[in-house]
Formats: sequence, structure tokens, C-alpha cells
Amino acid sequence: MNKYRNDSRIVLTLDAGGTNMVFGAMLGEDYLGTPITLPANADNLDLCLRTIVLGFEMVVNQIKATPAAISFAFPGPADYPHGIIGGYLPNFPSFRDGVALGPYLERHFHIPVFINNDGDLFAYGEALGGVLPEINERLSAAGSSKRYHNLIGYTLGTGFGIGTVIGGRLNRGDNSCVETFCLPHKRRSDVIVEDGVAIRAVKRVYGEVSGNPAHGLEPKDIFEVAEGLRPGDVDAARKAFATMGEIAGEAILTAATLIDGLIVIGGGMTAAARYFMPTLLETLRGQIHTMAGETLNRLHKYIWHRRGGGVRPRKAYRHCHLAHGSIQSHGRRRLHLCPDATGPAKLGRRDVYQLFNASSMTVRQSIVLPRLPKSLPQLLF
Repeated sequence: MNKYRNDSRIVLTLDAGGTNMVFGAMLGEDYLGTPITLPANADNLDLCLRTIVLGFEMVVNQIKATPAAISFAFPGPADYPHGIIGGYLPNFPSFRDGVALGPYLERHFHIPVFINNDGDLFAYGEALGGVLPEINERLSAAGSSKRYHNLIGYTLGTGFGIGTVIGGRLNRGDNSCVETFCLPHKRRSDVIVEDGVAIRAVKRVYGEVSGNPAHGLEPKDIFEVAEGLRPGDVDAARKAFATMGEIAGEAILTAATLIDGLIVIGGGMTAAARYFMPTLLETLRGQIHTMAGETLNRLHKYIWHRRGGGVRPRKAYRHCHLAHGSIQSHGRRRLHLCPDATGPAKLGRRDVYQLFNASSMTVRQSIVLPRLPKSLPQLLF
């Protein structure tokens, strides 16, 4: 993303979630002013459209500058090249009959409008200026010839989004319809996976396990219950996130089997990673059998697991060694699953790797690793 670092054009942005909309402006790689959050009003088309216009107008008034374009993310499948939002949109029911949102905003603000899927843009951002170049830079600094070109991005929140970058190019598909929400639920194959992963899933499972379906808690509240910071059923809270991790892991496993690359997980729900990542990783470590009785690992790659303040090798599976790491970026947490760098291990007895802040590239902590068995691949992260 270096070519945009000194770009003088101002672009208005919007994170269009089904619950809230977050408006902002960017100059190069930096945010201008303070992001503005407004309720989405996703079930009322007229009110929702007025909210979108109001949010952008508030940003323009705040930055007191003329923007060059509007560019933002929207959840779900749509005719993004033409700026038309429509189809099955669980989080924006008022848009299902089709809304020419791009042309509508262009007519109002008299500047170009670019809209794309939220999962796609999340993945593309990580490929341009996030995890993908960061890891490749570390490989280069370590003297490795290995480079990554593929990335799968997931967003966990009101919905369950996905984006894929293959060979350095965003995979938009022929119909702007690269999705994961409609994959089958692991425990109920006739139900979409999003019903087991999104915010509504955490709330529902907490209600079922606690015996109080009318609890009225949001995922942040349930997380605080799990942490012991708020009254409630601790076991039910932890179970709600653990179940979410298991169901999400099954869908991620499907994509990781088909697209060999880095996996990045973002969205507000990642703040509860300590409660859903163990079951997510356990699912990715799962095994499968042939009719001849052979046992295979479902994911045929090595991945390293970072926990808490350091990295430590876990039991080396034959084909699958899984892990997650977390970095803070622009106030949002993201996790990444990192496959191995093919080749012999080159780590010394005590090699130091550093965890960077993704927005400022300042060192947040150093990670000291013990010597690894020669049979394991070279460490990336």
C-alpha cells in the first residue's frame, strides 16, 4: 500500500454493518478526524438512505475539505460494479428488492462512488497493507525466499463475511458473489453457517445454555460475563463463544482446503478470541478417514499457534500444526492463521522475532523462540 501513503486525495469511507454504520475519511493511509457512528436502520429503506447521506455530510463538515471519492464496504452479495445493492441480505432486509445506492450517492455528492463487499475489502486491505506484506517482509529480513501471494479474510460480527485474494488479486467472482454465510451449519446441515457464527448465534446459545432466552445481553455483555466482570452464567457465556468457534472453524476449514494461503480473522467479535479460538483451532486440527481405514488430517499444512505474550511450538501433527496470532490495527483486533514456509528449519537456538503494531510499525513486543526440531518447517511468525 506504499503507493497510497502520500496520496493527496481524500476518500470518504463507510463500514456498513447491519447494526451500526461507521463513517470516516482517509488521506493516504491515515484517518482524518474522528469516525462517526450512526444506527444502520437497516429495516427501513428511506431512513437508512437518509442516515447514509447524513453520515457522509457530517464527515465532510468535520474535515472541512473536499473529498475526491466515496469508497465503502457493504455486507452480502450485490451488483457491486454498478453500485446496485440487492438480493438476499439478512442484515439489510430493506435492500432486498434492489437499490441503486452508488448512483444515488453520486447524484447527491457529485463525486465517484465505489462499493464492494465488506469481506472482500477487508481481505484486500490485509493483502495490500496488512498481514500479507508484513509477513513477506519478515521472510525477506530472515533471508527466506518464501513469499505468500494468497489470503483468506473473515469478518465476525452481525454476519459472517469472507474475502479472498489469490495471486495478489482480489477474487470478486463473475457475479460479485463470493460468500461463506450460506455454507451449511456444522451441527445442522439444513441451516446456514451464519446462524451459528454471527452475533445472533452467541446470544441464542447463551440463552439456551443459561435457560434464560430473554436475557437481553449483547456479545460484549456475554464476554464480560465470561470474564467474571458482570453477573451472569459464566459457563453459558464461555460455551456460547466456544460453540461459535467450532461452527466458524468448519467453514474456515472448507475455504482453507481449497485456497492455500494466509487466513486473517477480523471484526468486533475477535475481542473474545480467547474463548472461541481454541474450538476453532480444534476443528481445523480435525481428522478424516478413507474407506480403507486410513486416517488423514483435514488440513494439509503446518500452522503455528501464538498464545498470549509469546509463541511456543505445540505437538507437531503430521500435516497440520495450527495457530493464531493477534495484532492491533486502527483500534480493531485481528487474528491470523499462518501456514508454514516450505523448507528446512533455519532457526538458531534462541531466535528473536518481533510483533509489530500494524498501523505504526512500532515494536510492541519481542518473541523469543526455542530451537525447533529439524523436521519442522521454517517459522514465519
